[in-house]
Amino acid sequence: MLGFKRRVRVETERMTLRLPEHADWRQWSELREVSAAFLAPWEPVWANDHLTRRAFTNRVYWAQRAEAQGTALPMLLIRREDDQLLGALTLDNIRRGPSQTGTFGYWIGQPFARHGYMREALKGLTHHAFTNMDISRLEAACLPENTASRGVLEKCGFKYEGVAQSYLQISGRWRNHVLYANLRSDRRGRTDAG
Repeated sequence: MLGFKRRVRVETERMTLRLPEHADWRQWSELREVSAAFLAPWEPVWANDHLTRRAFTNRVYWAQRAEAQGTALPMLLIRREDDQLLGALTLDNIRRGPSQTGTFGYWIGQPFARHGYMREALKGLTHHAFTNMDISRLEAACLPENTASRGVLEKCGFKYEGVAQSYLQISGRWRNHVLYANLRSDRRGRTDAG
């Protein structure tokens, strides 16, 4: 079919990772609402219209454009056994040329935290990025006190690289973040430069 491009889907053991669709709005908004207190310490302040259908529609259109342009891959985590939305994982800020880099951002709904879903999703999308997208370096950042996020990154092969001062506004104030990276071929170690 001329002009048709198949949307990216990543299959893991228990989930399908895919772009958001308009029909996901109700599940997405309900999960975000029920998880609001759980997510608030780790996220930027939500806009007043954050949970509205219109805001979600804009999110769907942005996801389609970003995927088509190759600048981001915003994926929802859908449990296959019951089509339950669990959270989201976005490979964003994809940079090509000599860097071949992207940055992960993610959230999991409170009812589904601590069940290994985000670890499974991160491993699945990391594999996809390295093998299908020719990404060389994946980055992620989280608050230093977010032990759950740090733990999932470390279990997925990400290594601590340092601290970014005033990296993001979280809960309305600029916060330092710890930086992690995962390399397709881990080249870190001794070099002639230092």
